[in-house]
Amino acid sequence: MEITKDKITEIFCIIDDFCQEYDKDIEKMSLRAPEGRRHRKRSCTMSRSEIMTVLVCFHFNQFRNFKHYYLFYVREHLKDLFPHQLSYNRFVELESRVCVEMMLFLQLFCFGRCTGISFIDSTCVPVCHNKRITRNKVFKDYAEIGKSTMGWYFGFKPEFGIS
Repeated sequence: MEITKDKITEIFCIIDDFCQEYDKDIEKMSLRAPEGRRHRKRSCTMSRSEIMTVLVCFHFNQFRNFKHYYLFYVREHLKDLFPHQLSYNRFVELESRVCVEMMLFLQLFCFGRCTGISFIDSTCVPVCHNKRITRNKVFKDYAEIGKSTMGWYFGFKPEFGIS
């Protein structure tokens, strides 16, 4: 399933509105700098909203890694939506600047509400092959026989409760 340009524009508008509200709230809570002291406020070519939109839209596509997505899809096919594109290296450097906003946006708008039941299936760590269970002496008192989504195993599986 490929995401359409209209959907990308819609995602950008939602993220941009969020960033503007975020900036207003941060401005209210921030401390004022002493008078006469200069702070560099150089803006980036791509806005934070555009960077976050590219990161969110990556998960709607079928690319295996972000580098190929950015170089071969965003830079080639989305030139009209992102006219001031950065090089891949510069984009990766700027990802850390939007980390807090991105996590807050995902938490508030993208993740569903918890219903009180959460399931976590972790990967088991097998100790030995199932045929050698009776001969295993190293983890005799610690490992146990269990069943995962991949079948039966003898080993460890981290315990997670239902929240």
